[in-house]
Amino acid sequence: MSDLGNKEIFAKNLNYYMNLNKKDRNDLARDLNLPYTTITSWCKGEFYPRIDKIQLLANYFSIQKSDLVEDKKLGNTLNDKRVFPLLGTVKAGYDYLANENIIGYINIDKKISDPENYFALKVVGDSMQPVLYEDDIIVVHKQNDVESGQIAIVLVDGEEGTVKKVIKHDDYIELIAFNSYYPPRKLSKNDNFKIIGKVVEARISKIFE
Repeated sequence: MSDLGNKEIFAKNLNYYMNLNKKDRNDLARDLNLPYTTITSWCKGEFYPRIDKIQLLANYFSIQKSDLVEDKKLGNTLNDKRVFPLLGTVKAGYDYLANENIIGYINIDKKISDPENYFALKVVGDSMQPVLYEDDIIVVHKQNDVESGQIAIVLVDGEEGTVKKVIKHDDYIELIAFNSYYPPRKLSKNDNFKIIGKVVEARISKIFE
């Protein structure tokens, strides 16, 4: 089946090239003399542009029309950049990388061998201040274990994922918040928890919804 006319694929690719070229919606609206609301509807996958507008965007980014309308692997190399899905939340019991949980994309200038195993999260709350603040962006490598002292995303009791420093002991682990207001949380092998990733980069500033 052709990808032509697929609003979600077009939105994903448009956000990709906006991110890659450090352009936001205001930039496109100004440079291409298009309504901001039109750009927003494309970025969110609400509407599919006419072919002349696709060509206009392709010329703007110096790419082919097919780069905007065909399904691309976001983790592939492109000018040594990597683009990863930005998730709203991570929660046990469902596919946290499902499309409906992706709220945008971010990129990092870092060569990696397994881009498909990375995703990004927006920090919620103040438990990791002063290292991580609310709405900071963290890049996470998917893995089911970390070394003691590393910062990880942990699912506890089927709740949304929490970001904490993990300290390992012989028969339990501790989840440590950087904010001293929050006490450490001890988890034994009998508790319902799961490590799903290690935080590898933080405070990414360029985000595209």
